[in-house]
Amino acid sequence: MNIQFKKGVLELCVLSLLSRRDYYGYELVENISRFIEISEGTIYPLLRRFRSDGYVTTYLEESQEGPPRKYYKLSKKGREALDELEIEWESFVDGVNDLLRGDFDDKS
Repeated sequence: MNIQFKKGVLELCVLSLLSRRDYYGYELVENISRFIEISEGTIYPLLRRFRSDGYVTTYLEESQEGPPRKYYKLSKKGREALDELEIEWESFVDGVNDLLRGDFDDKS
């Protein structure tokens, strides 16, 4: 998949997953990687930015498989950002699909 496509939708994917439940970083990578090829290195900078922007909060939880895990929880501000991104995404996808199908009046 084109890297520019991935960058554009990764925020939406992460926020969408976090709207369903709390995740730790690697768990987000695993879930998103089932649909879009990404690396760990792409998620963590995004999560740091989300935290500094107030979109997520974090907490540590003990793990039976090693050190405590840092979980990310969507905040109210993050939910609002997700809602806006979903609207923008739907509009974008509809516009691209219309263009690809030729569902427009070409008067030029």
